[in-house]
Amino acid sequence: MNPADRHHRHVHAVTSLNGIYVIAIVLNLLFVAVEAATGFLSDSVGLLSDAGHNLSDVFSLLLAMLAFRLSMSRATRKFTYGYRKTSVLISLLNAIILLVAVGAIISESIRKFRDPAPVDGAAVIWTAAAGILVNGITALMLMKQQKHDINTRGAFLHMAADTLVSVGVVVSGIIITVTGFTAIDPIVGLVVAAVILFSTWKLLVESLRMSIDAVPENIDPDNIKSMISDEPGVAGVHHLHIWPISTTEAALTAHVVISDIGRMEEIKDSVKHRLSDAGIRHSTLEIETADTRCRDYECG
Repeated sequence: MNPADRHHRHVHAVTSLNGIYVIAIVLNLLFVAVEAATGFLSDSVGLLSDAGHNLSDVFSLLLAMLAFRLSMSRATRKFTYGYRKTSVLISLLNAIILLVAVGAIISESIRKFRDPAPVDGAAVIWTAAAGILVNGITALMLMKQQKHDINTRGAFLHMAADTLVSVGVVVSGIIITVTGFTAIDPIVGLVVAAVILFSTWKLLVESLRMSIDAVPENIDPDNIKSMISDEPGVAGVHHLHIWPISTTEAALTAHVVISDIGRMEEIKDSVKHRLSDAGIRHSTLEIETADTRCRDYECG
């Protein structure tokens, strides 16, 4: 591929995803304002809790957009990988924000059980129906881009979960309107909390793993070691380390033992190419011959 074409596609992708984030943020901010106002006027904990969660989603979208930009930052003299690792920290922060939101929703729902109040079912229905539309549109916009980035995937999962939550709020509004059973409102609040917790847990675990430089979830170190070992001319691999540079990039270092030092550059280029195809585009290979493998380094 022509370098200019690659650069053009890269810039187009950046501009496209930035535009999606901006539209999603504006849509969700407008909806949060409407939903919170309606929740206060109708005294609905279901709407207020959902508005609070949607506000946290706005922060999540803002942070995800920031992480996306930082993940492509250039190296400097003191930050040789740029600010790419901050995308992992932002992903962890997003998960923590959601856990705080879960705690607030559970607390408010319990209070509502103890001190129930009348709820305007019709207002709940119409506002939550708007939420289905807003969250659904946002989720669809993020669907294509969420496959290769944990922050975008987290934002997509939040929006998809919110769409389902809004469906639940509509159902509670219908039940309140038809039966007058207002206890369904805090029940829906607890269901909202459960859905958020479920969708957040994997994001939290993966963010924690990446923050301590664990092997990225989409990479199998045994497969990587076998792939290098299977390269013609390679006699063995040791001191293999794989860690995330950002939420979208991984790095590798390894000692590769070869049988013919004359083929060193050929083997190194081939292994690096195969690693790049496997999603590891930053690799450092130290080449050794069989007779010097353990001379200077402890084999592992």
